Amino acid sequence: MKQGNGSDKMKTDILHQLIECLGAERDDFGGIRMPDTEQEMFRLYRSLVNIRPAIRADAHYLGLEDAYLTALTKSKGITDIVDLLPVEDGIYLWQGDITTLRCCGIVNAANSGMTGCWQPCHNCIDNCIHTFAGVRLRYQCHQIMQEQGHPEPTGNAKITPAYNLPCDYVIHTVGPIVEGRLNEAHCRLLERCYKSCLEIAVQNSLENIAFCCISTGVFGFPQKEAARIAVNTVRNFRKNHSINVLFNVFKDEDYEIYKELFGRN
Repeated sequence: MKQGNGSDKMKTDILHQLIECLGAERDDFGGIRMPDTEQEMFRLYRSLVNIRPAIRADAHYLGLEDAYLTALTKSKGITDIVDLLPVEDGIYLWQGDITTLRCCGIVNAANSGMTGCWQPCHNCIDNCIHTFAGVRLRYQCHQIMQEQGHPEPTGNAKITPAYNLPCDYVIHTVGPIVEGRLNEAHCRLLERCYKSCLEIAVQNSLENIAFCCISTGVFGFPQKEAARIAVNTVRNFRKNHSINVLFNVFKDEDYEIYKELFGRN
């Protein structure tokens, strides 16, 4: 966000208030100086959100957060799935920031705790989705997990509102962790992730869903094999269901892998 006009000053003022609200919740915030630049302020705000316990926020904070995150996402630019062209019938490939995608539902590659990434400003998709959705997402996930009473099994999925994201819902799934050689169990579990997300999307009448590259980051699943499983699972599912599916990639390498799978030069 560029500074220099009234709208930008308003966003900076709101960000300042958000930091003060988050700091007031903590006993260790007293010695922290308010940053001078908006970029540094956002980094502090994001860090405080990332480590904030899964507790209910008051209406004042949520009003500020809604205003700030809505303006922030708008400033990054929103991509609507209806404006994209399919790579084959009912299937799309798009490279970009999934938190700026307007669609029915996006998939979050979660961990078994299901309450987001707790590492300040970590660049994983779990952290990004929770940061830009706002603190209600962690609280909602915590409530679901409290009711469930145990960690989320690998391959399962849960659905929540998306709050301040431009999509309607977030579908959270826990992918397999690959340590050492890839085996058939890893592949079956990743396939189950895609099926679980698709099934829960259909159960909730979602017309479309956007997948991230599940398990290919810090979870270590080889990218080419993960993409092959993703595409094959979606194609098979769509034989009996009319849901549209978007594969979202962020890295150039992943984009090339998916392009090859769809036979596009």
